[in-house]
Amino acid sequence: MQIISHSKLKKMADVFSQIDLHIVFAVKYRQALINASWKEKLYQYITGIIQNHKHKLLSIGGVEDHIHIFIGYNPSHLLPDLVREIKVSSNEFIKLNRLCPSKFAWQNGYGVFSHNRKQRNIVINYIQNQEEHHRQETFKREYVKLLKRAEIAYKEEYLFDFFDKNKDSY
Repeated sequence: MQIISHSKLKKMADVFSQIDLHIVFAVKYRQALINASWKEKLYQYITGIIQNHKHKLLSIGGVEDHIHIFIGYNPSHLLPDLVREIKVSSNEFIKLNRLCPSKFAWQNGYGVFSHNRKQRNIVINYIQNQEEHHRQETFKREYVKLLKRAEIAYKEEYLFDFFDKNKDSY
């Protein structure tokens, strides 16, 4: 029987992964507070957070009331910790730089969807074309479609808080 030293085990412990995650979250109550005049600064700030934790930003975009972030995920950093840091830090960034004249906050919760490598360009294109996409579809409908497409069970009362409490047809 061959005994493998601890130092040799450590050399074999590399982690190889390809995990692409699409993260979606909204401004609290879906208020249209992300202004075109500063959203690129916000995206750059969020990009820095993502890269500091050794994730790879694949795409970032959104509209006035929500954001989509597509990353090559680093499994050594927990996803809930990443999302929490993005929300808390970007909220502080917005406040400290006085970017938003009203009180800004992100909703609790988020959606996360996995995609395979072959879907990368489709997801990147989808995120980069959010302005056009939302001329025809509400965020609520978009989000429910994402959940259904991923076969994620949900209860409507646990979705984001929407100002429009009337029922949309899905």
